[in-house]
Amino acid sequence: MSEQFVVPEELGGSRADAGLAKLMDISRSAAALLIAEGNVTVSAGTVGKSAKLVAGSVLEVTVPERRDPLEVVEEVVEGLNILLDDDDFVVIDKPVGVAAHPSPGWVGPTVVGGLAGAGYRISTSGAPERAGIVHRLDVGTSGVMIVAKSEHAYTVLKRAFKERTVDKVYHAVVQGLPDPLEGTIDAPIGRHPGHDWRFAVIEDGRPSVTHYEVLEAYGKATLVEIHLETGRTHQIRVHFSALRHPCAGDLTYGADPRLAANLGLTRQWLHARRLGFSHPRTGEWVEVTSQYPADLQYALELLESGNA
Repeated sequence: MSEQFVVPEELGGSRADAGLAKLMDISRSAAALLIAEGNVTVSAGTVGKSAKLVAGSVLEVTVPERRDPLEVVEEVVEGLNILLDDDDFVVIDKPVGVAAHPSPGWVGPTVVGGLAGAGYRISTSGAPERAGIVHRLDVGTSGVMIVAKSEHAYTVLKRAFKERTVDKVYHAVVQGLPDPLEGTIDAPIGRHPGHDWRFAVIEDGRPSVTHYEVLEAYGKATLVEIHLETGRTHQIRVHFSALRHPCAGDLTYGADPRLAANLGLTRQWLHARRLGFSHPRTGEWVEVTSQYPADLQYALELLESGNA
């Protein structure tokens, strides 16, 4: 759908995004998005968001149809590999930059969409956009993740995660050397009082327990193995940041940007390494391991060689 707007005198000289927001009665961010996508032209030329509007000029605005943010889009997700395929579930290797399921504000690829694009038909239990999802990994965290294919598996696995009978093992490279070399971090986590998009250890937060042990120390950083007893959002990142040993590359939680650059990291060094669980139908114990992706392996090799 296209609309035309004549710029009135009072908006002459205003920024394009601010002026368009007033003309269309929409938010400035929505106007900026229309401009950034090339949907606003004047005299057959596209308009930049910081351009100044000229009184009397005619803006041609194409308003694209927006898909429902919770709609599952079938797509090919590069790097989403199958580690174990069972009649009741599928275990995947989730690449960084992929969300577990659609959500408001997320426009990138998802596990649900990637599995649908690969021809998998997963459980329909739960909300449609979260079908089959019994646990999640952050967008910026890679590694092993299980998705239910049958309704029975969804119910059993969901309960297993809730009752903490699943063995969730992560590997992380954290700055410095944790002391002691093996221990438990028992500290409640909640939303950061000053930043809605961050979490922190706070007195009235939700109970959160992280067990860890050092695997290898490299001086500037240390490879640790982590067993999660609980599964709070950003739990590992928050707990190690609170110890003043943030995950390498995790600038959100206080990591050294120089070390991140030296290691070639554009995200936190954190990987869901192994997942152990009882088979939802047979009860047999199943363990699946994910190898380090290329970016994390490269950073680890730099630390091992002493070239970081």
